Amino acid sequence: MKEVLDKINKRTEWFRESRFGMFIHWGLYSIPGRGEWVRSHESIELDEYNKFLEQFNPVDYNPKEWAKAAKKAGMKYMVLTAKHHDGFCLFDSKYTDYKSTNTPAKRDLVKEYVEAVREEGLRVGLYFSLIDWSHKDYPKYNDRHGPFFKDERYKDEVIDFDNYRKFLHNQIEEIVTNYGKLDILWFDFSYDDMVGEKWGAKEIVEMVRKHQPDVVMDNRLETSGGGFGSMVTENPSEFCGDFVSPEQIIPYEGIKNVNGEDVPWELCLTMNNNWGYNPTDKEYKSSKVLIRKLVECVSKNGNMILNVGPTAKGYINEESLSILNDFNKWFEKNSESIYGCGKSDLPKPDWGYYTQKDNVVYAHVLEQPIGPLPLIGLSKDQIKYMTFLHDGSEVGISNSWTTRAFVDLTFAQLGPEPSFTYTLPDSADTVIKIVLNDK
Repeated sequence: MKEVLDKINKRTEWFRESRFGMFIHWGLYSIPGRGEWVRSHESIELDEYNKFLEQFNPVDYNPKEWAKAAKKAGMKYMVLTAKHHDGFCLFDSKYTDYKSTNTPAKRDLVKEYVEAVREEGLRVGLYFSLIDWSHKDYPKYNDRHGPFFKDERYKDEVIDFDNYRKFLHNQIEEIVTNYGKLDILWFDFSYDDMVGEKWGAKEIVEMVRKHQPDVVMDNRLETSGGGFGSMVTENPSEFCGDFVSPEQIIPYEGIKNVNGEDVPWELCLTMNNNWGYNPTDKEYKSSKVLIRKLVECVSKNGNMILNVGPTAKGYINEESLSILNDFNKWFEKNSESIYGCGKSDLPKPDWGYYTQKDNVVYAHVLEQPIGPLPLIGLSKDQIKYMTFLHDGSEVGISNSWTTRAFVDLTFAQLGPEPSFTYTLPDSADTVIKIVLNDK
């Protein structure tokens, strides 16, 4: 177990330093605009769904703009859905006609994406679905995630799943051989008996590692966003992946294995309630909430990958760009408290979170304090100095008469004494840099 975790930690060192990435869900489903699961949720026949092939013409597709927006927002890596569950490929696969080169786009969109991401100096990731509702040999009847779950027409259908598995492996090999060095390979997902060796997971990992020895993979060859997989057990499988991928929920105390050791993990999160573009979904989380969720992840030794769902024409909508711009403003002043940081051994304070890197603690203050700020877990003699991270101005240790009864606590004085109220400079997250004495 230790040997496996050591390899995982070495492979994910850059990943855990980066902490923040962009997920991009984009494909045919961006045209109906009702989410990437639309074909399954509405039991749409393949012939009917295929009309979107003729309509897919992303005239505004410019992955350079996507990459610039991600970099500006403080993101260090990007992951694009090269193929989602509907089976449509944004790359020029030789094993199917169901691809972007057979639409009015007439080109390999993944190729343009990877080139643009590298040009901005970001890490390149591709998402690949293990599921394919368009393939004749993928299960239909009784497959609870597919378009034909209880469709009696397929009750007695005979399929050749070995043929599907060969097709799956061939396409994965295309992904890992045709686009240069990949940094992340994001598989999605396993469920019921469609798990692990049903996919030929051992062979998949061996093939991927042959071509991309350093690529970081998620854990979904053997689980889904609702599970941790064998990475956290005494006996991790050969296809346990390199990080756990909780979806739309932050683990209460991060994620540890059975021995209490931290394992790499990444929250995947939508800005609204959909991954794929949905123009009617206006339930966007505020920038304040999303910034705070990133901080929470880092304080628990995790990453966050935040999704955008570009339009059918290929551009990122204004609501999403506005959120990314707010991240940019915050990261310009506070990136030091995220990159390379992780959890602190200090107790979690009521007013926010601590992150830490070596002998520097970052106090992420989310609530306006009444009077001086209690620095839970720190004594005065541990602190070398403190400053606000956004402007470098000094934060002193409080000597206010209001704190005298609390002899065992250290307080930060945020405003001039004897201030009892202090408006935080950043209502989303004001960060105090606390440099500790070397001893």
